[in-house]
Amino acid sequence: MPTVLVTGANRGIGFQFCKKYSEYGWKVIACCRRPDQSHDLNAVAKSFDNLVVESLDISLFEQVDKLAIKLSGMPVDILINNAGVYDDNRMNGFGRLDYAKWLNSLNINTLGPVKLAEAFLPHIIQSEKKLIVNISSLMGSISDNSSGGSILYRSSKAALNAAMKSLSIDLKDQGVGALILHPGWVKPIWVEQAL
Repeated sequence: MPTVLVTGANRGIGFQFCKKYSEYGWKVIACCRRPDQSHDLNAVAKSFDNLVVESLDISLFEQVDKLAIKLSGMPVDILINNAGVYDDNRMNGFGRLDYAKWLNSLNINTLGPVKLAEAFLPHIIQSEKKLIVNISSLMGSISDNSSGGSILYRSSKAALNAAMKSLSIDLKDQGVGALILHPGWVKPIWVEQAL
């Protein structure tokens, strides 16, 4: 049975990845910061014995290392780096930048996925598919930026794209692929409920 590890698994795209891979019969390791508050994810886990929920805050690298050690020896076919944060707002644009939030954005959107790839590389190499999948954004494209703004998010996703491009080259000889995906804007549930 192939295995997928998904970060940011409690809602949105991450939740849907977990649900669909479970339905397809994959072993799913669903990671989120607060499993006790992830009611929908826990409901899916009760329905599928192939889905395991793990507590993981990707900004805390010691947690990443602990989970990699806990899952030692388990092949991970696909690592989906989905967890992310959008810390920009109208109050912290250029001239009023919140550098602590910028560091948080870089830590979660860039460094976290790279740390996960590094910590889980032995697991990925043991697998058949050998894929690191990263959920990025068109907002991380330098050439496509025609509207400006969102400096924190844009720079963190641009950095993720650059890091994963390097990993795709560095890991090629080991048969590991690093993919960058732009799924488009995902409408939050609260927006759908308001319509």
